[in-house]
Amino acid sequence: MHTRRLAALTRPGFMSLRKSRFFSETATDDIRGRLLSEAKTAMKNKNSFTSTTIRSVLSEVYAADKASPPKVSSPAITSIIRKATLQRIQSAAKFASASRPDLAEKERREADILSALIPPFLAESEIDGVLRDVLAQHKPEDDPGRALGKVLGAFYTKVDKSTVDAHLVKSRAEALLSNHN
Repeated sequence: MHTRRLAALTRPGFMSLRKSRFFSETATDDIRGRLLSEAKTAMKNKNSFTSTTIRSVLSEVYAADKASPPKVSSPAITSIIRKATLQRIQSAAKFASASRPDLAEKERREADILSALIPPFLAESEIDGVLRDVLAQHKPEDDPGRALGKVLGAFYTKVDKSTVDAHLVKSRAEALLSNHN
């Protein structure tokens, strides 16, 4: 068995696979590698629905790669997946209101597949902890809008935008600022 694996690793096509754009060696491409792995698994299992869904997102990732010369980062890929998931959820709602339950179910299934691929958002308690640290480091402004802008700016230097719900961060920052004054 070990010699079969070694033979597979040394065959001529393997090295070209390693140098292709689909092979990722860095930890920053973790989500990209996971997408590729899930797509390959779905294709091997002949699950065309899942493979088509994942490949549609991969095509958006590749388009983003072409738009900016270096590969897009993992947070950007996570944002692409989140956006695709949200689009499918919204489409499902529109199909349901248009009395098309078959299409609504298809969109919901695609959203479920994609949502399983993205990491969860930070918990509200973790967001509050970072916001409290930011408030402790920055003196409050007299203008509440300006203070909110500075707090959010400092928050996003510490936390990646793709790991939090922006609406929740803004509401928590406003609440903490009103309590801080």
